[in-house]
Amino acid sequence: MKKQPEITKKTRQALINVFCELYSQKPVEKITVQEIANKSGYNRSTFYQYFTDVYDLLSFIENDILDYIREKVKNTEQADAKSKDILLLFEEKELYLTALLGDYGNIHFTDKLKNEFFSDGLDHCVPKDSAMTPYLLEFNISTAFSLIRLWQRRQKDLPPDQLFHLIDTLVNSGTSSVK
Repeated sequence: MKKQPEITKKTRQALINVFCELYSQKPVEKITVQEIANKSGYNRSTFYQYFTDVYDLLSFIENDILDYIREKVKNTEQADAKSKDILLLFEEKELYLTALLGDYGNIHFTDKLKNEFFSDGLDHCVPKDSAMTPYLLEFNISTAFSLIRLWQRRQKDLPPDQLFHLIDTLVNSGTSSVK
């Protein structure tokens, strides 16, 4: 008997959604396959049809998000995707990113995002070929990520354009220029 693709996709997405909800509340080490299965309305054997364990599920989500962002950036009309475009992508995959960048998220995923999508875009903000360059880039990128996380925790109390403007102002001009 062949599985129906729409049911398979729906089942996988239900498992992913429950995992993201749990991962937003506690570390991955505390999440069990049984808990995901129970909350999603499936049994453990269904979970194992899609993923080998919770770490495989986490890896799937991380890779899916990275592939999704790569595809969006590739299809952006501008030669260089602006931070604003990336910020809007964060809204489209909010459930995933809330979990992955949340309090229990994995620092390695954040580093992958920083290295792949953000470090090149800030080259104009720091001196080239300086021993300080990696530190300045890390400061700027980490600050932007921290503000995005805060924005998510505060239920997006600023419009995305205003948050982008704040990040851009802080990176380019510092805190004294914020009004």
